Amino acid sequence: MTDTPAPTPQTSSSAAPLWIAVMPGVFVLLWSTGFVGARLGMPHAEPFTFLAYRFTILTVLLGGFSLLVRAPWPKDWRETGHTAVAGLLIHGAYLGGVFWSISHGLPAAFSALIVGVQPLLTAVAAGPYLGEKVTARQWTGFLLGFCAVVLVVADDVNLGSAYFYGILANIVSLLGITIGTLYQKRHGTNMDLRTGSVVQFAATGAAMILLAALFEQGRFEWNGESIFAMVWLVFVLSLGAITLLLILIRRGAASKVASLFYLVPPAVALEAYLLFGETLDTGDIAGMAVAMAAVALVTRQGKSKKDT
Repeated sequence: MTDTPAPTPQTSSSAAPLWIAVMPGVFVLLWSTGFVGARLGMPHAEPFTFLAYRFTILTVLLGGFSLLVRAPWPKDWRETGHTAVAGLLIHGAYLGGVFWSISHGLPAAFSALIVGVQPLLTAVAAGPYLGEKVTARQWTGFLLGFCAVVLVVADDVNLGSAYFYGILANIVSLLGITIGTLYQKRHGTNMDLRTGSVVQFAATGAAMILLAALFEQGRFEWNGESIFAMVWLVFVLSLGAITLLLILIRRGAASKVASLFYLVPPAVALEAYLLFGETLDTGDIAGMAVAMAAVALVTRQGKSKKDT
């Protein structure tokens, strides 16, 4: 039996390009709402405990669905291992670091600033690791994107020595999502999105259970806010945004996909303004405009050369 993705319904020639065109925007919108879930959930649970529940629920739900539809599983232990490693990096290292740092008082804006280096780091590594060519125009876009992140979060950053370990945790997140994106692009492009995600969620859930047992007391207060946060993060983020991320990595250059993360801090700033009444100043608006220009520079196809 070969490990091939399940056939997709036939679509018209106009519908398919439309879906492909809107996919990056939907991904940014869904990914940015993780801020809402983390803000609601973290006061009621320890970070590794919260993530352990999240990934256990995901493993059971998606595992049951995969068995029901008889989705193809990885062919051998080597493929399973590659899939698990990518999951531990993209889910475990990234989310573990972000949730831990925010739960220990690091401002979410500063967390976004650190992780905002990811597109630049990905672009630097994509050449030697994946053989991707990054053009001068794209480098300009990466640098503009980082400036946009700084414009959006600079007013909210208040540094202090108390944040030292939170900063280290976010550096782990940065390295996790960067290396995970590259690793997934190199080793997981043929992964079945259903069963491959089960392997990734199961590996990450096991890691979170171990970390929670070693460093936490297992506190989780089940109430309206924590349940809503859990449901949102399970279905919208992990089943929605993560699936879109894997599809985008499969379809395009890793450096181009990474550039979309520049749009997340501006999107979070706008959502915080609309949902929580937080301020949205001229720096935030300018940052959003610069971020959009940066991503356009990175993702726009050249007239005579292909970037992928």
